[in-house]
Amino acid sequence: MSLAASWRERRALGPPVAHTFRRAYADRWVRFHSLPGSKRHPESEDEYAIVLHRYNTVLDELFAGVDVFVVTMDWSNTPDGPPGHPAPRRRFHPAGVRWWTEADVDDPDPDFHTHTRLYADRRPWRRGRVDDLLRAVADDVLAEVFITDVQLRRIHHPYDGGADVILTTPAERDRLRARYADWLPANSVGL
Repeated sequence: MSLAASWRERRALGPPVAHTFRRAYADRWVRFHSLPGSKRHPESEDEYAIVLHRYNTVLDELFAGVDVFVVTMDWSNTPDGPPGHPAPRRRFHPAGVRWWTEADVDDPDPDFHTHTRLYADRRPWRRGRVDDLLRAVADDVLAEVFITDVQLRRIHHPYDGGADVILTTPAERDRLRARYADWLPANSVGL
């Protein structure tokens, strides 16, 4: 079964567009911040080390010993046109193969149509293996990245400032949230 067919079957609540996961899977979602005090962007190598440690620690919890899909994104005004801005997706994810295009053509003006194109590759999970990509996410160079096991049961969506994590059940979410409580957002809604 193709990755796109697997997504449609196993994740029917919506397309594989990372910023939508929090709403679609709210009962299994938790957010972790990348830096103490909810600081958004690292400014030193020591802070990058903290960011990468937090990303990799949660990724290890989710994916140790299994294969994952690493998914990146670009977008265009047409399904097959050049990316809408010069994003370095290929530099950080050269093995990514396009597997999905999500069209947003609701606006009557075609100049405002967008086509989100997703690229994936499959690899065994190993701590540190995607550090360059995670660092690019932390620097807001790449967006809409996510990592999922090949059964699409757990999803890790890093962003500049933290990571949204989708677990299999509310109970699993609660256990992970409790284990890394110091990394949770301070506000009551978890943002």
